[in-house]
Amino acid sequence: MSKKPLTIDAVITWVDGNDPGHKAKMQSYLGKKPAVDNKTIKMRYGQINEIEYCVKSILKFAPFIRNIFIVTDNQTPDFLRDPVCAKKEYPNVSVIDHKVIFKNYPQYLPNFNSRSIASLMSEIPGLAEHFIYFNDDFFLLNPVKEEDFFIEGKPVIRGSWTSFYEDIWYKKLQAFIQSLRHKEKEKQAGYKLGQQTIAKILGFRKYLRIDHCAAPMRKSTLEKYYKNSPAVLDCNLKYRFRHPEQYVVQSLANHLEIKNDTGVITKDFRLVYFQNYKKPLAWIKYKLKKGVKNQLFLCMQSLDQCPEEKLAFILPFLSQRYKP
Repeated sequence: MSKKPLTIDAVITWVDGNDPGHKAKMQSYLGKKPAVDNKTIKMRYGQINEIEYCVKSILKFAPFIRNIFIVTDNQTPDFLRDPVCAKKEYPNVSVIDHKVIFKNYPQYLPNFNSRSIASLMSEIPGLAEHFIYFNDDFFLLNPVKEEDFFIEGKPVIRGSWTSFYEDIWYKKLQAFIQSLRHKEKEKQAGYKLGQQTIAKILGFRKYLRIDHCAAPMRKSTLEKYYKNSPAVLDCNLKYRFRHPEQYVVQSLANHLEIKNDTGVITKDFRLVYFQNYKKPLAWIKYKLKKGVKNQLFLCMQSLDQCPEEKLAFILPFLSQRYKP
């Protein structure tokens, strides 16, 4: 007897950081912090409509996905702006406004922080128990199946056990040198730190380090934990901009599943990852070509920062890759 397939949705958090209205709103809350045109701000909020490729990659390579929810702040991606076209070509793609998921937490709006926003994914109306969380720069590189994300209903967690920063010898040395100089290094709201933070809260002695992959999660895992630990949820929600005290939501879900023995751990990331585009175009071509042969996931961070001559190859590659 064949098993009944799961109902699985996809959630993508997205912002158009080039939108003048959004930039003005954000600047009013930045205060004395960097202006919206600061390089760091632009790297976090800039976009060149890569979300279209993210959606198309899901539609092409993960046909078992029921609904795709795009969570955003009173914005609509360009490829969905024509309602007639959107209904015809993307009938299972919906835009969910921040006001919907923050309905019980209006005091934290507007919010410009993906960690805060992702903390409330379980508030999306009609979201399936099993869902996959994407950033807008995450793409499926090849066909995937349900078992790449859930095995017997358990999330497949791609990661490896790693020591906390304070337990790594060279990090200890760096901290010691800083103390001799009477300087304390300012904490950055980094991806790895955000994973360590929640692992410590949950009582782990190490953390399962994840990478920039699509993350399978269960809605009830988040709902049950936040019901019993509202202060932990509030810690993530209260910051309008990323803060070192925050945690990575998918890491929270992962460590809860591990604690309850309801997750399946694998060290195989199956990922092609680009953090910057400083290397030669030939290297980028080689890395993508190799990834197409044997990997499942692609992450291309800060594509808006990519030099024009390299974008001239990357964008057509993505467009061709995700043709229906």
